[in-house]
Amino acid sequence: MGELHDLIRTHGKDNARAMINPEQVPFFQIASSIICADIAEFGIIHSGFCLAGFPHRQIPNDQPWVRANGAISLLVEPGRRPTTPHPRTSSDYEYVGVPYGSKARLILIYLQTEALRKNSPLVRLGRSMNQWLERMDISTGGTTYKEVRNQAERISRCRLTFEYSGKHNGSKINSYRNETIVKTAINMRKNTDQGHLFDDLVELSDAFFQTLKSHPVPVWEPAIKQIAGKSMALDIYLWLAYRLHIIDKPMIVSWTAVFSQFGPNRKYKDELAYKHNLRSFKAEFCLALNYVLAVYEDAKVQIGDEGVTLFPSRPPVPGAKVPSFPSF
Repeated sequence: MGELHDLIRTHGKDNARAMINPEQVPFFQIASSIICADIAEFGIIHSGFCLAGFPHRQIPNDQPWVRANGAISLLVEPGRRPTTPHPRTSSDYEYVGVPYGSKARLILIYLQTEALRKNSPLVRLGRSMNQWLERMDISTGGTTYKEVRNQAERISRCRLTFEYSGKHNGSKINSYRNETIVKTAINMRKNTDQGHLFDDLVELSDAFFQTLKSHPVPVWEPAIKQIAGKSMALDIYLWLAYRLHIIDKPMIVSWTAVFSQFGPNRKYKDELAYKHNLRSFKAEFCLALNYVLAVYEDAKVQIGDEGVTLFPSRPPVPGAKVPSFPSF
């Protein structure tokens, strides 16, 4: 996809537009916007979410979500909320479901970015979060209000288990972290001047904040904005943002592994059904990848019959020095 950026720089946007195929137009428009972006703002995401993310679509509210990627796995368990002011038994609670989709991912990026910028688990919401979502072209009013509130509550109440099974210094190790993301529920309130706002403060859990400080990955805000409504593209962008600048030689990720990381979490009745779904997934993945390559110009990725080949590439935050946060 880098050839689109080169084409625009060499011939100018108007001339380059006449030189591309019709199917390249959506990616061309994004590449043009990215080239013109001079914003040095960046966000932060926990490296675990670069390897294992939330579901792209809603799953049953009482169903947990599992995502595995090599030695790392993520278990997301749905939280519950009371159905009565004075709950007395388990039947007085209902599942709210695990977070899913692009809005959940955007809320997570904001919470983690603000926490590290302030070096504090206390994150100010209110107008700040509304303004950030609006910069991502996500309004917290109108038809999207309920969905933003829904995902915020799901994030508040869910429990994460990151588990690692691998080797360190030649010895096999098994470790896991079981934690909530925030200590209290994220609520939205009505404000006569600003419409719907989030509560002023939310506090990340101590365990999550400490692991975030140890495993941060920077992402570029203009890039996030261009793919803000595409959850698979967001996941692929986060994956490449983490992987490409830490590898020192090309590596092939098999289609089986890519499907396991980004595809639906389901069992297939037979090999034929698996292959059919894998074939459909490849087309969906390649489309999402093209959007990612339009916003991450320096990413060097090649699609092949065996899988996806990753090449060492520069980090995704162009022209900006990422500051050293305390206590990493």
